[in-house]
Amino acid sequence: MSNHLDPLSNPLNMQTIQEIETLDLPIMQKHHVRILAHCLQIFKIITADKSSELSDKNPLREWCDYQSNKFDDKKFSDLFYKQLESTAKKLNTFSKRIGKNIEDLDIDDLVLLVQQS
Repeated sequence: MSNHLDPLSNPLNMQTIQEIETLDLPIMQKHHVRILAHCLQIFKIITADKSSELSDKNPLREWCDYQSNKFDDKKFSDLFYKQLESTAKKLNTFSKRIGKNIEDLDIDDLVLLVQQS
């Protein structure tokens, strides 16, 4: 699997981070939006990675395993995978409910999801 993302870097760009920071939300809801945005960006990176299409494995599992190899920590991979898989299900369910594809979700959608939680 190719590495389009350094695990120590943030997949969110500064514009997105600043946009979230300026939202009129309580701190905990902003944090939740940041986490969802971060996960959504990871899903977009994985989906855009054409090398994962050649594999019969779960691309999300492969990505988590690849990231954890850098830390030599299988437990990290398992926990990270469970968290990302749970978030993917939540975002997929929400995107279907509002009639969007998951990759088309934006900050406003994530705010709506957080406010409904």
